[in-house]
Amino acid sequence: MEAELEQQLIKIRVQATSKAPHQQQHAAMLLAVEETIKEQGAPAEPASYFATLLTLLEQQAGTGPKGLSGTIIYLLSIVLPSVSHLMLRAKFSTMMAVLSQSLDLASADVALLRSVISCLETVLAAQDAGSWGLPISQGTFRSLLALSTDSKPKIRKRAQEAVSALLSHPPPPAVVHPAAQITARFVIDTLSAAKSDAQAALHILQLLKSTDMIWPSEGFGSLCEALMQLPKLNMPFVTTLSFQAIESVFSSATESLDEDQFRDLLIDIVDLKPNANDPLASEAWLKIIQKGYTAYAQISPDACFQSLPDLIDLIIPDIELGKPSTREAATQCIWATIRECIPDSMLGSAGIGQVIKTLASGLSYRYRESWALVFLLIAALFQRLSKFAHPAMDGVLTEVANMRMEPEFELKNEADAVLGAAVRAIGPQAFLEVLPLNLGGDLRKDQAGRAWLLPLMKSHIRNAPLKYFVDTMLPLADSLAAQSKQFASKGREIEAKVFSALSQQVWALLGGFFNVPADILNSFTPSFAHRLAVELLESPDLRPTICGALQTLLVAVHTLANDDSGLGPLTKQQALAAQTHLAQFAPDYLAQLFNVFAQSPGANRGYMVNTITAFLAVITSADINATFARVCAMLDEALKTHEPPAAAELTKGYLEAHSPPNAHTMMDLAIIMTPYLDAEHSLMLVRAAHMLAKQSEDQILQKKGYKAISRLAEQPTGSAAHQLIESTLSADLIPMLVESAESVAISSRRERLSLIALLSRNLADDQLHFIPAMLSEVILGTKEANERARSVAFDALLTMGKRMSQGGVINMAAVTGDLSVDDESAQQLANTEEFFKMIAAGLAAQTPHMISATIAAISRALFEFQSLLSVDFVVELLSTVLMFVVNNNREIAKSSLGFVKIIAVILPKDVLEPHLGEIVTSILKWSHEFKNKMRLKCRHILDRLVRRLGLDAVEKVMPEEHMKLLANMRKRQQRSKRGKEAAAVGGQQQAEGNGASQVEAAAGATAKKTFGNAYEDILYGSESELEDSDDEEPNTLAAKGAAKGKGAKADRKNGNAQGPSAPAKLSGAWIKEDAEGPLDFLDRSAFTHFSTTNPTTKERRTPTAPKMKGGKFVFEDPEEEARKAAAAAAMAAADAAQAGGEADGEDYYLQSLTSKDAFYHTQGQKVKFPKRKAGDDDDDVEMASDNEEATAAQQKSVPAKRGKDNSGNAVGREFRAKKAQGDVKRGNIDPFAYIPLNPKSMKKGAVSVKGNSKKEKRARNMK
Repeated sequence: MEAELEQQLIKIRVQATSKAPHQQQHAAMLLAVEETIKEQGAPAEPASYFATLLTLLEQQAGTGPKGLSGTIIYLLSIVLPSVSHLMLRAKFSTMMAVLSQSLDLASADVALLRSVISCLETVLAAQDAGSWGLPISQGTFRSLLALSTDSKPKIRKRAQEAVSALLSHPPPPAVVHPAAQITARFVIDTLSAAKSDAQAALHILQLLKSTDMIWPSEGFGSLCEALMQLPKLNMPFVTTLSFQAIESVFSSATESLDEDQFRDLLIDIVDLKPNANDPLASEAWLKIIQKGYTAYAQISPDACFQSLPDLIDLIIPDIELGKPSTREAATQCIWATIRECIPDSMLGSAGIGQVIKTLASGLSYRYRESWALVFLLIAALFQRLSKFAHPAMDGVLTEVANMRMEPEFELKNEADAVLGAAVRAIGPQAFLEVLPLNLGGDLRKDQAGRAWLLPLMKSHIRNAPLKYFVDTMLPLADSLAAQSKQFASKGREIEAKVFSALSQQVWALLGGFFNVPADILNSFTPSFAHRLAVELLESPDLRPTICGALQTLLVAVHTLANDDSGLGPLTKQQALAAQTHLAQFAPDYLAQLFNVFAQSPGANRGYMVNTITAFLAVITSADINATFARVCAMLDEALKTHEPPAAAELTKGYLEAHSPPNAHTMMDLAIIMTPYLDAEHSLMLVRAAHMLAKQSEDQILQKKGYKAISRLAEQPTGSAAHQLIESTLSADLIPMLVESAESVAISSRRERLSLIALLSRNLADDQLHFIPAMLSEVILGTKEANERARSVAFDALLTMGKRMSQGGVINMAAVTGDLSVDDESAQQLANTEEFFKMIAAGLAAQTPHMISATIAAISRALFEFQSLLSVDFVVELLSTVLMFVVNNNREIAKSSLGFVKIIAVILPKDVLEPHLGEIVTSILKWSHEFKNKMRLKCRHILDRLVRRLGLDAVEKVMPEEHMKLLANMRKRQQRSKRGKEAAAVGGQQQAEGNGASQVEAAAGATAKKTFGNAYEDILYGSESELEDSDDEEPNTLAAKGAAKGKGAKADRKNGNAQGPSAPAKLSGAWIKEDAEGPLDFLDRSAFTHFSTTNPTTKERRTPTAPKMKGGKFVFEDPEEEARKAAAAAAMAAADAAQAGGEADGEDYYLQSLTSKDAFYHTQGQKVKFPKRKAGDDDDDVEMASDNEEATAAQQKSVPAKRGKDNSGNAVGREFRAKKAQGDVKRGNIDPFAYIPLNPKSMKKGAVSVKGNSKKEKRARNMK
């Protein structure tokens, strides 16, 4: 039995205990049918179910209760899709006779009719083309058509789905469905009566919209005529659905109508253009036009092109007047007609001018709101016309450029897209003829410079003639550079920098001209090549530009030379000729690049490496090997005098300013040439790399040695380099790696691990001892601080495991180096379990670091090879690692918890459940440890176990003292579930209000983080979720609430009283006037004075004029005013209290404002105390004691400090202003001096000079 049918039957069986009577009846009937099949000894197959149910249905026909027949038909609708077509054809007449009795629309319920429709659909779909000619088949299909216009929605929807499915899949070998003619007749009759029965017409239009079929040619014309009459009824919904139905039937128009009929149909549709303010009808009409004219262009390209200008002229007002969705639909329609309805033979014809004129009208101010869409259409027209756009579209190009140059133009990016399309279409030469740069020395004042075009052209030049750059642009760059030097000589640095930048921008165009030019053979001359080489050597600022351009040229030509499709700008023969032409310059360029490479700082060599690689791909092998021999010779000479660089010379700042040692440079060049070497020169590189890898004095050379061998090892199988590595693996490479294990520098570990991974892929059986010899180093590599080194170590571990799983024999004596032992005990079979045993040996290490690395390696290997291990071995491994979970060393425990997290996900439930108690008990040791997130890891493992095994299973093994943790997890799950449900409801509401795009953006912003592979997703993926959602304290929630409140306030402040989901208001336009006079609307730059935002709504601080008193400004002190206001309010409250009979009580509020300890609040809600005059005593007079009087007298006898009077107040404080800066007179003498001159300081000799200060005199006296 099919799995899908079995799943459906299972769902019905479990409904035997349902509270719904009809579900109980379905389950009881199914169980009875299955019992009957079992008693008859028939197999439980769909055919047996079908035969039994059909027999029951025949017995119940006309006599049984309708409820029982409905149950049988419901079960039949589920079983029939799994019954063979041959059986359905054999029982066709019987099925039709029985089911037709249930098609009583007056008495049948909805559920029964839906089941009957499902049965009829399945039976009719199984019939061949001949059976559809029978009257019973046609009558049944007519019944379905009648049900498709039924007034009951569920019945109508199910019938329409059945009809659409039947008509969309005609029985083979027919192309047009045999029932298509019946459908067309029924549709035409229904639509003809649309005026009297509009509801039936709406239902049939919905059926046409959802049906994808080929209509018969006999009635297609009448069908189109009936559809075209519906918009004339002035019924909005009928009009919209009729347009959508016409769009769906257009797939048959090309096959069913001739050219004249199709043209007449399009003319009639064009005449039915709806109002632009009706978005539904307009969008449907535009889709019809787009689809119709695209099909018309295939039937009659010339006739379609002749009608294109009038069509665009008819549609383009919708871009101005329509709703936003209508504007987009109109733009899409015009864009599609430009692309499809302009044949290649008409690109240069006069009819194109009318199309250009119509689109150019969209640049007027009346289309300002839709300029972005107009620019899109102009760019599409440039793309379609290609080189024929010049000179036809020169005026449009100039107009767009002038708009772009206006300083306040808002659509600069859209205009740049149009200009870029023009550069690609007509080429830089024609483009600059229309829009000259105006950078020469003879520039007139009325000519505006267009230097901003240079960076724009850089990214859009394609397949342009190189001759134009050599003859025009290169002299311009030289002229600008000369002007820069001239300004620099005169000390005008700003002008010098400007012209130098312009010269470099002209040079930057070289990359576009090198993008597969057609005139490589004629324009890339020796003189031009020499000029580029000179600039490489003498102009460091131009090196990246020239190298990038050369790389673009070489890679493109090499790709086309090896491409057999012939779809590129050059044929294969032309590309081969260009590659040969460029190869003759390669040796000279390589020599020049090598010199520049050696002189350049180490941090700025990446682009040179790419250029050198591109040149190596086009020259011959003989030239490569000869060049490599010279590099090796220079490497030998450099190594003889090489001294390891000091630590200061390895810093980033030093490398950015200085070139590396010559030995490092030569080794880098040798590594670059690795993929192109033959066997002899590859051997030279291997020997040099062996020597460098063994030495430990220079860590960088050691790293480069390992890197060179890795590059040779990763060459394709069968290459000379790969064969050399295989031949020297046992004799040289493996011993070298074993011997140099102790002298590996930290910076060399990643390249060494990469080499180990490469060599482990294709080990022979007699070389498998390499795996146990290197395994401990690989395991330690999984704990490297460098992330890339860790990743390479894990890759090496998995590579070794895959090789071990392939089988073989390991000579363990070769691991220790004692090859004299010839014992069978030294031979070990290679398999996955043996690989895990080798890894597990690290658990006996003495250091926690090695034990932790071993557990991490076991976790990664188990995740990858778990299916290759036996259950007993996995259980033994689990028990072993669980002992380390309770280890007191956090490094070991951390790796052990990671192992537990992995096995909680990958192990089957039946293997995991017996050890659940041991796992839970072990990890709970760290449930209270916060350091290194141990508590979080513990809780996450418990969460995973609860998800897999259920809360009850975990609760059984949970110790009593930790039950609160489980209860807390249950609460968090419920909270998370409620949060997800609320988020789903909120997302649905947002989708209804703002559209699905914003919901998708929000979903993308909160998407679950992934780490690149499944292992890391399990190991690290869910801890961040727990951190974000589970550790929220009340204060955190309060902070979130406060933030939400701030956001709401900000929305209200910005005028969005309805919240973020409130619909946007309609945009308007404002005129920005200036002092020059009235705005001239006839000026082309008038549009720059219009703004879409209201400039008067900006918040401005209203200046407050100071008060006037006696002809003088009076500046009020805000603190003083606040204190006075508070005191007045308090006095008013006291008066009110006395008037109310409360005068006998004390007014503490009044005392807080008027007593010596009074305070008040400023406008910023800051607490301030009133200013008290110096010498003010307490309000309560007390008798001072003798000691106090003496103390007071002593304090008064102390002389005043400088700048203060005897009362301790600052001298001149009466002149201080309260608000303004400076001094005021306040009715006193003029404040010419703030501090009175002290007579003592005016004595002769009191002026302090060097050596006579009081501090220095005191120091001399102390001596």
